[in-house]
Amino acid sequence: MGFSTKLEGQSAGESTGRDVSNWASHELARALVRRSDPKSLREIQRLAPDFRYWDSLLDLAQEHRVSQILLKRLEASGVTVPGLVQERLKSEFDRQAFHALASAAELIAILQEFSSESIDAVPFKGVVLASSIYGDLSTRPSGDIDLLIHHRDLQEAAKLIRKRGFELTTETRLDGSPIDPNYYEYHFERPTDGLVLELRWRLELVYSKFKRDLGINWVWPTRKTAIVAGAEVPNIDPEKTLLLLCMHGSKHLWSRLIWICDVAQLLEVEREIDWDLAIREAKRLGLWRAVALGVQLAVRMIGVALPDWVLQGFESDAVSRSLALYFETSVFDAPGIPPQSRVPYYFKLLGFRDRVRLLLSLDLLRPSERDIEALRLPKPLQPLYLLFRPLRLLRDKSPR
Repeated sequence: MGFSTKLEGQSAGESTGRDVSNWASHELARALVRRSDPKSLREIQRLAPDFRYWDSLLDLAQEHRVSQILLKRLEASGVTVPGLVQERLKSEFDRQAFHALASAAELIAILQEFSSESIDAVPFKGVVLASSIYGDLSTRPSGDIDLLIHHRDLQEAAKLIRKRGFELTTETRLDGSPIDPNYYEYHFERPTDGLVLELRWRLELVYSKFKRDLGINWVWPTRKTAIVAGAEVPNIDPEKTLLLLCMHGSKHLWSRLIWICDVAQLLEVEREIDWDLAIREAKRLGLWRAVALGVQLAVRMIGVALPDWVLQGFESDAVSRSLALYFETSVFDAPGIPPQSRVPYYFKLLGFRDRVRLLLSLDLLRPSERDIEALRLPKPLQPLYLLFRPLRLLRDKSPR
């Protein structure tokens, strides 16, 4: 793991001190998030007793949304933590727990109102994810309230949300659609308590060019249930949850450790996950490489165990294997920065068919009249223009 460069205006001593504290914090954080086993416990007990950079570690934990996980692992390891550190961790834990309870209560109330108006809705991420895979609202930060609904119910659902004191912050046209045509959600905020709620009618893929309708019709038929604060609420099935977690993490360049922890925790809890179904669905939606990347990160950084045939299948892909190595080493040092390569990161995530589809959408490889004039092909062989056009462009040096 590389050291950060010296900041302008810092002395060499200050820069070196910051580098050392960052490096030490990264090492302890890596040990604390790994699944509990004798090896990880020994690593924690080796690093923690003489650790001196607690402020750096706690800042890092908050940035990556893993404060609650670190607190529980420190307690379970039996390591003595300075009193002030315990107080700060406990304060953050209590704050997040209060927010989670408030979000859970609001979510339950909204779902009840939606149900009374025959509005189908599926919550995802947030408190539902915390309850269903961590088994505890307080273990994972709850964040926003996210609800997936039918687009036909959007205006009625928005009306109910406004009645609960939320204000719509999404800029819309006169017909109520977002100004941005690639934006598929209504973003609400409630001034009285700061709660944020998002109504979505389509889930965004890692590349927005693909207009696949990953909406409520995709998750509703196979929905499960979860118990949140004593109430039963709809929940997305494990296979689709895996796809969504990996899609989300890949879209945001795995810049927060909690997203890797989520994938690992899901795989740890859902031991009977249908891998054939998950892989088949990932390939159908162009998400296979995003899933391969997320799963490999969960194995490498958290130590989750998988069936050999599943892991070997993902690791056999050189591109996802290389990306997993990059994000494993850069998640702390350079979060949110894509790997430097001639091939753009998001293009690397795509399968062959999606790459061709993307290039066609850019009109770069779409056969032109000159291609057809130069080589007349019968209809069954016309896909060969995809191979012929680049050769003609190279020869003619013309995009026409």
